[in-house]
Amino acid sequence: MMKTTNSTAVVDPKTLAQTTVYSILFTISFTHLLNDMLQSVIPAIYPLLKDDFHLSFTEIGLITFTFQLTASLLQPFVGHYTDKTPRPYSLAIGMSFSLTGLILLAFASSFLAILVAVSLIGMGSSVFHPESSRVAHLASGGKKGLAQSIFQLGGNAGAAIGPLLAALIVVPYGQFNIIWFAFIAILGIVVLLKVGTWYKGHLATKSRNRPVALPASHKALSKAKVITSLGILLVLIFSKYFYMASMSSYFTFYLIDKFHVTVQQSQIYLFIFLASVAAGTLLGGALGDRFGRKYIIWISILGAAPFTLLLPYANLFWCGVLSVIIGLIISSAFSAILVYATELVPGKVGMIAGLFFGFAFGMGGLGSAVLGKLADITSVGYVFKVCAFLPLIGIVTGFLPDIEQRKMSKA
Repeated sequence: MMKTTNSTAVVDPKTLAQTTVYSILFTISFTHLLNDMLQSVIPAIYPLLKDDFHLSFTEIGLITFTFQLTASLLQPFVGHYTDKTPRPYSLAIGMSFSLTGLILLAFASSFLAILVAVSLIGMGSSVFHPESSRVAHLASGGKKGLAQSIFQLGGNAGAAIGPLLAALIVVPYGQFNIIWFAFIAILGIVVLLKVGTWYKGHLATKSRNRPVALPASHKALSKAKVITSLGILLVLIFSKYFYMASMSSYFTFYLIDKFHVTVQQSQIYLFIFLASVAAGTLLGGALGDRFGRKYIIWISILGAAPFTLLLPYANLFWCGVLSVIIGLIISSAFSAILVYATELVPGKVGMIAGLFFGFAFGMGGLGSAVLGKLADITSVGYVFKVCAFLPLIGIVTGFLPDIEQRKMSKA
């Protein structure tokens, strides 16, 4: 299916950089689907774990915090290291950590064992995201927004499918049935070994040819401006992923508490929301390439605010409709933010991807822990009323420089 570059061939570096390798983009997107599907099993089985282990909302938040912490802290360091020393087969190694964590989670008999299991799954994610994002960048052929969206589409689709599978396989039959997801991890390892072979061949081809000059769009900006812009982007990530934490970790509890739906019914609503997130992700990258990433960031974060503010006061039907609209809008931000950041700091794709993926996971984990504590003190409904205001933080997008206009003026 995938062929490595012939070792004797001489490839024009400009041609290499401008060729979009869709087979690799869709393959790495598929492995992102598998990776995030496995991760999404964790919040999907929260109602089951809460009942079986008699957990509080604070302990539920701690599970997410542990997972997200291990998934976030290592990512910038992995990315920084692989910027200097790429490791093509580290992708398969990362999936092996997830495999180990899933097996342990299936057999976990205590709260501590659950924390260890989810930390291993988080470690697998911390290796996977920076390197797979680099693979998407290398295969983009200059269509960086589209490439990142295709990559993200897989992750969001996996995050949507995971809870649905968990509702069908784990929730009705018990914790041990998590073991079936271990076979998905094994499939991921096999596919990532193939991706690693292409990655290794691509690196070998580049090393034999003159390197392509890095884009110079950031040179008109001072170092202080670049750092400030990165800080603004991280604030936007905070806004998005704190809100996403409320949906991914507590939306099912909210629906069960307010509308008295069953666990399986609540999982279907979560699936619908996450499926809309997947659809919005694909639109965001392509629209960012076409109209400019700053505008897409504006629309994605701030544009979700009217609908998040309405959600806590909607009935069950409109709750489902609003969750779809919110998912479509808010999901388009991440690809645009990540590509915008890599253009601010060219040549550091792994480090930037690791930083932003890591921060996103960290904010999701912190958000889940903080919101879990808030839910214990007040109610799940109050959590959604508070989180409804988070997208208003999108107003700070106005302080970002127009780097797309700078590039066009130099063309």
